[in-house]
Amino acid sequence: MPEDLPVESAEFGKAERDESRALDSVMAERHRLLSLAFRMMGTLADAEDVVQETYVRWYRLEPEERDEIAAPAAWLIRVASRISLDLLGSARARRETYVGQWLPEPIPADLFADTAIAPLNSSHLAADPLERVTLDDAVSMALLTVLEAMTPAERVTFVLHDVFGVPFDEIAGVVGRSAAAARQLATSARRHVRRGRRAQVSPHQHDEVVRAFRGATVRGDIEDLLRVLAPDVELRVDGGGFVNAAPRVIRGSDHVARWFMGVMRKQPALRLERRDTADGLGYILRNEGRRYGMVTFDVSDEGVTNVWLMLNPIKLTNWSL
Repeated sequence: MPEDLPVESAEFGKAERDESRALDSVMAERHRLLSLAFRMMGTLADAEDVVQETYVRWYRLEPEERDEIAAPAAWLIRVASRISLDLLGSARARRETYVGQWLPEPIPADLFADTAIAPLNSSHLAADPLERVTLDDAVSMALLTVLEAMTPAERVTFVLHDVFGVPFDEIAGVVGRSAAAARQLATSARRHVRRGRRAQVSPHQHDEVVRAFRGATVRGDIEDLLRVLAPDVELRVDGGGFVNAAPRVIRGSDHVARWFMGVMRKQPALRLERRDTADGLGYILRNEGRRYGMVTFDVSDEGVTNVWLMLNPIKLTNWSL
């Protein structure tokens, strides 16, 4: 230490450096927190609100209180989960007055890559692929729509345990239940997942079917389009009140095929541009060069089983104009 540097000054400098490192480590968790909150809430805007409130609560702590937190990352996850649990109830109420159909937000394939930590010690999940959320589909539209059917407590428990590997005794404190009750919430949530998922196809098969869908739609070939649609296919369109959209679910291959044929006839300038989404191959819709929407797909061995068409511009901000 230089002779002219007071001891107090050196100690103050070290404290500043320690505080800066602590701040860096806390802020480094932001992307993971955003991915957790998105899985909880279904839209990036709501997820951003959760993360912002989480950090507000962190910085409201006294320095001594922060020093007592042994694992800041775990604290942040718990707080973000509690905030999400509180917001899910009001979000569900808002969606009851939503104009038309509400869909989760479609996101790029790599937006939340490597943010989840699937549980490693859950043998029954490893034995049953339908019960285990793989890291590839943890933010897919297919899973997010299933999560919408869960109660807030089921959803929070499922995301924390099956995606982020949080033990049930810690989840119990988040949802206000016992560890045994939290385990039951996870079991109930997995039943929703099992009911909501069909036999999965490989990514290659998924994309091959989706390309066939695009080809038939662009050509206006309804017979070819019918061949790639499952008999009980469902189409959901989210316009958010900003764009005219189908107000109800369109069901059945014939109805879905004719709906798309009608759209292409009315909008001959419509173009479908490839994008890699969390569900696999999807398409940006452009009308006379302007971004119009985003379409993603769920595919089983029967063909396209779900088509999700996002027209709400607020939920398209992660896609190029």
